[in-house]
Amino acid sequence: MGTKTARFILMAYQRIVAKFGTGFLTSGTDHLDLQVMSSLVEQISRLHRQGKEIVIVSSGAVASGRQQLKKVPERKNTPFKQVLASVGQSHLMYTYEQLFSQYDITVAQALLTKEGLSDRSGYLNARNTLLALIELGIICIVNENDVVAIDEIEELKFGDNDNLSAMVANLIDADLLALLTDIGGLYTADPRYNPQAQHIRRVDKIDAEIKRMASATAGRQGIGGMTTKIEAARLATSSGVNVVIADGREPDILVRISQGEDTGTFFPAQVNKMESKKRWMLSGLASKGNVRVDKGAVLALKEHNKSLLPAGVIRAEGDFHRGDIVDILDEQGKRIGCGIVNYSSSDLAIIGGRHSDKILSLLGYDYGDEVVHRNNMVIL
Repeated sequence: MGTKTARFILMAYQRIVAKFGTGFLTSGTDHLDLQVMSSLVEQISRLHRQGKEIVIVSSGAVASGRQQLKKVPERKNTPFKQVLASVGQSHLMYTYEQLFSQYDITVAQALLTKEGLSDRSGYLNARNTLLALIELGIICIVNENDVVAIDEIEELKFGDNDNLSAMVANLIDADLLALLTDIGGLYTADPRYNPQAQHIRRVDKIDAEIKRMASATAGRQGIGGMTTKIEAARLATSSGVNVVIADGREPDILVRISQGEDTGTFFPAQVNKMESKKRWMLSGLASKGNVRVDKGAVLALKEHNKSLLPAGVIRAEGDFHRGDIVDILDEQGKRIGCGIVNYSSSDLAIIGGRHSDKILSLLGYDYGDEVVHRNNMVIL
């Protein structure tokens, strides 16, 4: 796909999730840069007047808290970091509120956790709230709830706001995820240290080489760096969202991206928009285990749009129950899809590899011929 086609896609952007990184919002210092934030808010106000729908995922709470508590001795433990986040989140929101009030725009705050979105009802509640705010013309500012999502409990954390922004883009059916940082996108190496580094303008497939480049391209501050931005791009593009990683310090960067300007690094959506339940499954947040399948099943699922039958199951991995979401893996362990299972892991230990007409006699009950029905499945 050439640049003209890419720009045509960008011209259609209506609903945008804009993620602002810590290094960008602080300009590499230990406090928020009001000039940077003012510029962002002015750009968003212009887009808002044009009828564009914007949701912000903003880092910077810890840096803001550090700024507010600068007389308090720094501690390295998790509770103190959560104190910084708690104090800083309030100051961060106050700053956004004051800046947006100049343009008569109301803002809202949403603090999300991975645990909350892992539950189907929690996912739908968050989605409905964000969509209602969009409908009312309110700019929602999203962050992870660091007070309850602690570092030691990995399964309760997104790990960084890059991944959170991808989930938010997934939640609200966004057209674009704009990851604004302190570097101009993906490079073959870190351009601040290697003058030979080349800018990658477009990534059609995120493979091992792209991940290697990401690990070599650093950011000044924050948790994620380029590696988590690539992971966020992978998640977002696999659920039908286009992604741009760009230097947020460039003049009018959000406006230019929304108008189709070729800047930063562009990651085109890998699939068409999927309905909500399937996007939620694909996110991997609620996966309870794996079902490994043979070559015949892979062919049936990927090429012939079939359901997964017990005959194609090699084994179940993990402890899951009927109605849970599982990842579907090929014989080499590569994820080929995911879906809602009709049978538990203990059931599959018995019926795996057997024909569907044997289910009743083997288990004493029968929930249908399919391990995962096609209607409850997403294939990558």
